Formats: sequence, C-alpha cells, structure tokens
Amino acid sequence: MKLFYSPGACSLAVHIVLREIGNPFELERVDLGAHKTSTGDDYYRSNPKGYVPLLELDDGQVLTEGPVICQYLCDHAGRTDLMPAAGSLPRYRVMEWQAFISSEVHKSLGALFNSALDDAAKATYAGMAHRRLQWISAQLGGRPYLTGDDFTAADAYLFTVANWAGFVGMDISDCPDLKAFQARVAARPAVQAALKAEGLT
Repeated sequence: MKLFYSPGACSLAVHIVLREIGNPFELERVDLGAHKTSTGDDYYRSNPKGYVPLLELDDGQVLTEGPVICQYLCDHAGRTDLMPAAGSLPRYRVMEWQAFISSEVHKSLGALFNSALDDAAKATYAGMAHRRLQWISAQLGGRPYLTGDDFTAADAYLFTVANWAGFVGMDISDCPDLKAFQARVAARPAVQAALKAEGLT
C-alpha cells in the first residue's frame, strides 16, 4: 500500500493508524500548493479532489477520506482495538467521534490556514473551533482516550487536528484534559515514528 500525505495534515491520522497496525506501506509526500507528488507527478491524476489522504491499495485501487481509510485498514488488519467490530455499539461510538471531529473541528480549525479569509472570518472560525475543543476536553474528563481505555482511530484523528491549534496560534491552556490527551498520544511509539517520518519532530 502507499499513503499519499502532506506533513501534519489530516493524513497524519491515517499514517498513525498504519504504524499502529504494523503492516508494510510506502509514503509519498504531496505538495498541496503545487499539487505535485515527491516523484513529480500531478497529484490531481491520483486524486481529483486535490487533498490528502489517499491510500493506494495493492491492486491499484484507491481510497480517500481519512475516517473511511482508517476503518478499512483496521477491519482488514482485524484490529478491533483501533476500530471495534462492525455492528457493535463501541464501533458506532468511534464513528460518532470521527464524524464530529471531521465536521466540527477539522473544518473550523482547517479554515484558519486559508490566507484568503479576512480577520473577521478567521475570528469566527477560531471561536467555533475553540468551543469545540473545550467541549472535547470536558468529555475526556480524565479518561485516557475518547471512548475509554483503548486508543482508537478516532484518537489518531483528534490528535492530528488538535495539533493544528498550535500552528494557528490558538491558546488551549483552558483545555487541560485535551492537553494531557495530546501528550499521552504523542508518547505512543507509533505516533513518534509517524511524526519522525513526516519531519515533525
């Protein structure tokens, strides 16, 4: 398999899951500004959507959208700790978190990287994102991970997106449980390996 990624982008969540699973894979970096891969290819040929992640499977088929890719990877690896069994309520809890992070946190925090937005628009998005992060911190309530004691694909996604707060200058010191969560996830060997491979440490 090959993961098309951009350092620190939402593709990092998939990268973390790949390393947690331990199956062999290749990485291909994408310059999202130029839409070129590290081999010089036009990325739009691989993914007309133009963004990461994209997972190229062994048979040449491709999957896009991080939460879906993570579900596929975990299911095929039989890793019900990372993605509980299909049809079980714990599975839907992980998917519930993935949907919330995607729609409510990813989009609002991600918007702050858009240089075309004026200050008023950025302030609106920042306020939305901060309120969502405060709520997540309260939901963690001292638990190790979003759904309890097991690290899941949803935790990889939250870790990735919440890290963006630092890149956009957002102070989340009022989110102590979230900050503790970030430190806990950052210490995982698979996460350390992904961060190192992407040049983020």
